[in-house]
Amino acid sequence: MSEQSEFPLVQFMREKFDPVGELARIRAEQPIFPMEIPGDQTVWLVTRHEDVRAVLGDHERFSNDFGNIIGLGSNQDDPGGLGFRDPPEHTRLRKYLTPEFTMRRLRRLEPRIEAIVGEYLDRLEASGSPADLVESFCLPIPSLVVCELLGVPYEERADFLRLSTDRFDFSAGPEASIQAINDAMEYLTDLVKRERADPGDGLLGTLLREHGDELDDRTLASMADGLLTGGHDTSTSMLALGTLWLLDNPEAAARVRQDDAYVPLLVEELLRYMSVVQVAFPRFAREDMDFLGRRISKGQMVLCSLSGANRDPALGPDIDRVLPERETSSSHLAFGHGIHRCIGAPLAQMEMRIAFPALLRRFPALRLAVPLEEVPFRKLAIVYGLEALPVAW
Repeated sequence: MSEQSEFPLVQFMREKFDPVGELARIRAEQPIFPMEIPGDQTVWLVTRHEDVRAVLGDHERFSNDFGNIIGLGSNQDDPGGLGFRDPPEHTRLRKYLTPEFTMRRLRRLEPRIEAIVGEYLDRLEASGSPADLVESFCLPIPSLVVCELLGVPYEERADFLRLSTDRFDFSAGPEASIQAINDAMEYLTDLVKRERADPGDGLLGTLLREHGDELDDRTLASMADGLLTGGHDTSTSMLALGTLWLLDNPEAAARVRQDDAYVPLLVEELLRYMSVVQVAFPRFAREDMDFLGRRISKGQMVLCSLSGANRDPALGPDIDRVLPERETSSSHLAFGHGIHRCIGAPLAQMEMRIAFPALLRRFPALRLAVPLEEVPFRKLAIVYGLEALPVAW
């Protein structure tokens, strides 16, 4: 392997469920791998679990600030919510959200998530076999869960579902996706204004009642959009990939139907195994430093491969298999690590724990409608997933 490579795409590629073999070779031979990008700049790719954890956990030496990308000052208005902000702004905003994502608070959403899942299972059954499970089940559920979380009025949820899904549809080109993001921000800003006048029971209403004088409308809309961005495509992909794996592993599917205690163990292991967010938000060196035996210059970008880290053999034997009883399953980095660990992780886990058994119990004869080799996986993606999941029953 060459000492330095032109910017590779291995960190965004898969062979069905698995990272491509080249990523494993990089991890074994050069755990911090230099990549050239246009402009004679170097980007460093980190792939081992221990090293990725070290970078993600060190906000003193590595910055998330969006200004590093666009060449502006710190904490610029950005598309990533909390993911592209550094302390103290990150700390200030996250403290408002953290209480809303405790399991105690989220349990109030559990009956509504069960109802949403049940509603779309009813629709799926009524429409009949065959069906595309991505479009009819995996895609709408995360969006409507975000509706419940934020407090979007019922009569506006169909429009919100369209706004939230259009941004991830790149078939009409990047301009259409950007317009969908702008439309969503416009809607969310208007929703915040209405909630400020008459706060509801959702997250936005709660934040406005408790911290309304500390948060302006644009900041709250941006936080809501960050939750939508972080929780929609990722959960859609996890639902689709997890279901596909279960259909290909009928013994595990049977156990999901029968054993409630097995489900959370399987969900954690599938999160590790799938690593749908393949690369963490980019980090930037705050200073010149020696790291893993290499010299990293101030301002250089460091990319952390979550899919590479979660398949690191250092985590245990048979790391390329799904073993729900694996002791290290809970140490996975699918949600990141450190101060930027995904704040919505408990909500995503709850969605999976509800949706997988409900789907398999409602349709015990659920099967793929095409051979596994014909299921369309995404080719190159930061968030890995399926283009469609054709099923029959």
